[in-house]
Amino acid sequence: MKVIIDTNGFMIPVQFKVDIFGELERLGYDDFVAPQAVINELKALVKKYRGENRTAAKVGLSLSDRCTLVERAGIADDIILQLALDTDAAVLTNDVGLVKRLNDANVTVVRLRQKNRLDIM
Repeated sequence: MKVIIDTNGFMIPVQFKVDIFGELERLGYDDFVAPQAVINELKALVKKYRGENRTAAKVGLSLSDRCTLVERAGIADDIILQLALDTDAAVLTNDVGLVKRLNDANVTVVRLRQKNRLDIM
């Protein structure tokens, strides 16, 4: 099954010490997708932040190498929603606004649960 990973999803490994790929595989996902807009956000966060958030963004960038990169123009959240609808993919995110939009569109959402594992919502 396919899952699109949002910017904050890539930052989970450093922020919460969770192996996102191991957890996604445990949930049945084996096809990982990263929109170019998410990669661009991670690059911007590396420049903007210091400390743990910068480290999380750097690790997220390196983890994105394990994903299929999708080039689409626009705002990351809009791209993620449309890509999920177009490809019948789930989305890994903790962004409350994006989660609401995904739920309204009946897209499967994978979220951090109890700060130590991922779960399908």
